[in-house]
Amino acid sequence: MSERSLKLLLIDDDPIFRIGLRTVCEQFPDLQVVAETAEGSEALRLLEERVKQETGRAVDQVDLVILELGSGLSAPAGMPGLTLCDRLNTQYPQVPVLVISAFSDLSVLTAVQRAGVKGFCPKGTATAELIAAIREVADGGTYWSDVKSLRSLVPRPSSAEVRMPAKSDARASRPLANLRRTLSLPGLRQIDATIENLTVQLQNPALSDLDRAVLQGRRRELRAARWLVNQVLAPNSLPPAPQPPSAYDWSEREDFSPQNSPEASGQTIELDPEAGRLQRQTTGSEMSFRALRSELFEATLAKLNSSLPNLTSVALEIDILRAEKKQELLSIILRQLEEVLDELRFSEVQADQLSEKQYAIVRDLWEKVTTEFFGKYYTLLLPVGEVEVVPVFLQEEAVVQNAILNKIPQVAEFIAHVLFQTPLKIDNVAYPAGSTEALLRAEALLHNLMIQVANAVIQPLLNYFPDVEEIKQSFYDRRWISTRSIEKFRNNLSWKYRLEKYFGEPTAIFESRYWLFLFTYRGIGKIPIYAPRREELMQLSGIPLAVTLVLESRDAVAPRLRSAVAFAGNGVVYVLTQVIGRGLGLIGRGIIQGIGSSWQESKFNKSSPRQNK
Repeated sequence: MSERSLKLLLIDDDPIFRIGLRTVCEQFPDLQVVAETAEGSEALRLLEERVKQETGRAVDQVDLVILELGSGLSAPAGMPGLTLCDRLNTQYPQVPVLVISAFSDLSVLTAVQRAGVKGFCPKGTATAELIAAIREVADGGTYWSDVKSLRSLVPRPSSAEVRMPAKSDARASRPLANLRRTLSLPGLRQIDATIENLTVQLQNPALSDLDRAVLQGRRRELRAARWLVNQVLAPNSLPPAPQPPSAYDWSEREDFSPQNSPEASGQTIELDPEAGRLQRQTTGSEMSFRALRSELFEATLAKLNSSLPNLTSVALEIDILRAEKKQELLSIILRQLEEVLDELRFSEVQADQLSEKQYAIVRDLWEKVTTEFFGKYYTLLLPVGEVEVVPVFLQEEAVVQNAILNKIPQVAEFIAHVLFQTPLKIDNVAYPAGSTEALLRAEALLHNLMIQVANAVIQPLLNYFPDVEEIKQSFYDRRWISTRSIEKFRNNLSWKYRLEKYFGEPTAIFESRYWLFLFTYRGIGKIPIYAPRREELMQLSGIPLAVTLVLESRDAVAPRLRSAVAFAGNGVVYVLTQVIGRGLGLIGRGIIQGIGSSWQESKFNKSSPRQNK
């Protein structure tokens, strides 16, 4: 190890973690944190300044960048972690990068390896291991921590196995250290679970500013408590153990190359938690398709366990359903969508054909879900006789398509991403399949597709049989069982579509965005995403076009009008305070002085006769 001090740059949007890591590094004389930041763009600027300062001396040279992979996700304009890794590797290849992150999925590790990262440690790593990783990567080596919490992304056929590297003998021979680690694990798990719960609650768009500030404060306190527990109970005096070749250290394997990488060869690495080993499976594109679909669908299914209240201000058709019926409908959609994806894959449809087939695909999905949810032979006994429900609903195909199904955004892009692992374009940046950004966007598109198809399934029910007692008893929430409440609900939906047609949709087109409904652990939320919609803007006419012109005029006039009003207001304030106010002050002062003089004269006149006597 070099005797000179290693200069470190910290990048993390969590100030508590930065403070903790800086405090740990200050305990070692060979480590020095020369800069820290929460933004990727600021980190690039700091590195550029230090490179310019290197002309005379190399005092400010950065030897290692320590990066949190989740940095930039909390800020709308932030640079995502993987993008920052690519930028650092491209612009400053001489500066190694060590990732310390809570993201520890195998796909994430593979992605950061491709981005040029030289080392990885999960958050919560013991101090001794973390310091050893920092020294190793800063001195030109690689370090990939032994991650034990990866969950399998694919099925487990029998295959060749690569065993996980065993823990160092030095650590195993320290019973006191093992006892401290055993004592810390339950508390750390509880803290992590609470932090995750708070993070989920913070995703609720209906939170007030006060509630959001309180939850963010609690999360910061828990992160600080977690760091403190690690410092007190985690073994921090262990000597750094020599690293055996890690299953994640692709750069030290003899078969590592772009052509032999797991993605290029169709091989997948998974962790068998029961056997404690990694498995390498030689598979084709089918396994990638199944892995990605399983990742998305399992994460979505986990969010369907709540009552899914509507947290937005927009009325939805599924709001009228009981919680269990809503969950049943959404689960059916998820299962039918899985079958549709299988059918598309077996039919060997090409990615460039999805754009013209997306409307037919969504329509077929709607028909299958409607038939399964209500039952193919479900019959209502009405005064006019028995009526088969599903055929009546399927007659509304054209209405449902025009009102809901054809307006679901980016269906073809989502299907192509799942079937063919095509990159998803987010804010004009293409993210590969398996990246954190692509997974989050694909999950949001999936949620929106499910919610809109569910609305399309319930809309014919509200149009044809809204006030039938059997329907109300079987499907409706108890808030909507009276005739008045049902009619109020239907009127709200009618007004929603009118306002959306004439105001909401033109505004979204003009602002180049779509609104997506998505599931959170507390209910259904709503988020905007950027999308180019220039062609739709050129096709607007009538009232929608007038709305965009009004918005454009407001954008052109409002800033100048505000400036003029502010200038006039400042002028009025100046006249009132400096001119009229001072004039009134002088007048008042003269009046007061006159009253004082008169009082003095009257007092003098009263005392004069007494003196004469």
